[in-house]
Amino acid sequence: MSPHITLEQWRALIEVVDAGGYAQAAEKLCKSQSAVTYAVQKIESLLGVKAFEIQGRKAILTPTGQMLYRRALALVDEANHLEQAAHTLSAGWEAEIQIAAEILFPSRLLLSCLERFGQESPGTRLELIESVLGGTSDALLKGEADLVISPQLPPGFLGDLLMRIRLRAVAHVDHPLHHYDRELTYRDLRAYRHVVVRDSGANRDRRTATIGVDQRWTVSQVATSIQAVCMGYGFAWLPEEQIRDELKAGMLRPLPLREGGTREVSLYLILANPDFAGPGVRRLAEIIREAIEAESIFSE
Repeated sequence: MSPHITLEQWRALIEVVDAGGYAQAAEKLCKSQSAVTYAVQKIESLLGVKAFEIQGRKAILTPTGQMLYRRALALVDEANHLEQAAHTLSAGWEAEIQIAAEILFPSRLLLSCLERFGQESPGTRLELIESVLGGTSDALLKGEADLVISPQLPPGFLGDLLMRIRLRAVAHVDHPLHHYDRELTYRDLRAYRHVVVRDSGANRDRRTATIGVDQRWTVSQVATSIQAVCMGYGFAWLPEEQIRDELKAGMLRPLPLREGGTREVSLYLILANPDFAGPGVRRLAEIIREAIEAESIFSE
């Protein structure tokens, strides 16, 4: 069944409520008062309801009118979003963008970039793949991502150095490794549990980012690794930016390793197809670069 009430008529009803009367609504809509009155009366006659009661010189919503007003707001808002999405797509912006991001990239920063992009292009859907090491390259090679933040540059792809992530070897403040009262060597670590994050790539190297220890926990997320170390269950090389609060509070302490206590991982921003990347992909890449430049912690 096709609707008999136009969006203009619903807008008239909304404006009568928001402006506080027919005359005020007519002025804001740049229409005659009779045209606004007719639009509201048309709604009432078509639906067989009473939307307003006149009290003195004011039009007051009836309970039915309150329901119509709420639904009209949603209807007009949805129509506005639809028009905006259509204009965005007609300008060549993509309907959907896939992003693959190495989990070392700060999630708070990535989410703020996605939100900023969403404000500019609300009609574009975003799909985020959170991956580790080879998993990020896999998403690029399989054509599953339009934009990639990766610690590796796969063969055949070019990318810009985006940032360097600093990893610190840390353990809980009460961990036995902090009781040696001297510099530590890798040999000292062998007796304790190492918590590592699994490479999500199809051809992952089980030796990646680990050392020769008797005990090892392999998890899928950096957040899980941080939680395990904070609970005193092992040591790990963790991204410094993601454990700043724990370090500041004294819950975690850097291990006094003679060498290798700090590692750096370079992250690259890669467009899957730079020659044919759409305006949405290019704009999102630009937003990410701007966010990194604004974060002084990564340029120290």
